[in-house]
Amino acid sequence: MIDFTDIEELEFSYHNRLASTPTTFNRYMLSHICWDDRLIGIKGAKGIGKTTMILQHIKKSYNKIDDVLYVSMDNLWFAKHDLKDLVRFFYQHGGRYLFIDEIHYYKPWQQVLKNIYDDYVDLHIVYSGSSLLQIEKGEADLSRRLATYNMAGMSFREYLDYENVVKLNPISLDTLINNHVEVAMDIKQKVNNILPHFEKYINNGYYPFYKEVHKNFQQRLQQVVNHVLTVDYPAIDEVEINTIRKAKKMLMVLSESVPQTPNMNELYAQLETSRSQGIKMMWALERAGLLSLLSTSTKKLKTLYKPDKILLDNPNLMYALGNNTDIGTIRETFFMNQLKQIATVTYPPKGDFLVDDRYLFEVGGASKTFNQIKDIENSYLAVDGTEIGHGNRIPLWMFGLLY
Repeated sequence: MIDFTDIEELEFSYHNRLASTPTTFNRYMLSHICWDDRLIGIKGAKGIGKTTMILQHIKKSYNKIDDVLYVSMDNLWFAKHDLKDLVRFFYQHGGRYLFIDEIHYYKPWQQVLKNIYDDYVDLHIVYSGSSLLQIEKGEADLSRRLATYNMAGMSFREYLDYENVVKLNPISLDTLINNHVEVAMDIKQKVNNILPHFEKYINNGYYPFYKEVHKNFQQRLQQVVNHVLTVDYPAIDEVEINTIRKAKKMLMVLSESVPQTPNMNELYAQLETSRSQGIKMMWALERAGLLSLLSTSTKKLKTLYKPDKILLDNPNLMYALGNNTDIGTIRETFFMNQLKQIATVTYPPKGDFLVDDRYLFEVGGASKTFNQIKDIENSYLAVDGTEIGHGNRIPLWMFGLLY
């Protein structure tokens, strides 16, 4: 059993983290979540700010802190104590709002959450975990109880706010396509030259922790990636050490050669793995927020199928993991990263990206022409190196305003 002495360590950690959490900048997801739901799951890649957002919500929403408890399952406290006992003690002493971070370190997390939800009918539970988490796996059925959210890293729009450059509202894709000139001109009045900010964002602006590490951001990002592969991946998928080694090698091989239409047989041979294991590892890297896998149809996107094109998830990873920092690849990676947060993106026969089976995009520099997609309806250029576009030529940076 747990008593007040047992939880002093947890409360100290919680209060200390809450007191040091800033509230001047809020991630986009904070206002998107319906916090009144009884069971909320927040998934996202490591380092994108899930913990900070949760603590911001607590700080802003509850006047009586004793009604709320925040815990992280990677705390050593849980090596000697059980989550179920903690919940019982917390509830019996009036607690009604429980926030559980890093849920994937607790097994069996799905069954325990189901039991807590069913046993404490007025307890509100929010948990966060790795983007590797798969709700449909496991014996417990959380689907009818759970409201789940997938959180991305910072958009370029959020980065501008985070850097105190300008505060902008997100715009829809249709608004961007139809009114990009007017939107760009309005922003131009507020920011004289936005392109240097865009260049900095491409280098290190996707993960909010870049402000904490200054000149060592890329090294820190490498450490984050290593933690995902060596700690989170085996904790969730229960893979063996040999599989972790192969997954790390796969990521490094792909980071040196993206974008590509992969020769999977060569890749499997290089990794000394089977087709089925290779595809599972690749999709695990995609779930972990390390790769973006493009397929020619939306149906293939929902299955463990060989992708038709592979990119790293975001440009920051390109600079941290590989020597391939080709500007064309960086542009495509940025475009894919921002668009997949708000739309379905597939790989078209012509052009670079097909969005929502409707809009065809070619991505390139300021001299890019329509030669590859001419005479195709609803075709557009996403053009780097320009502040204001015209017609169907839309500045690339503006696709960072969508969320």
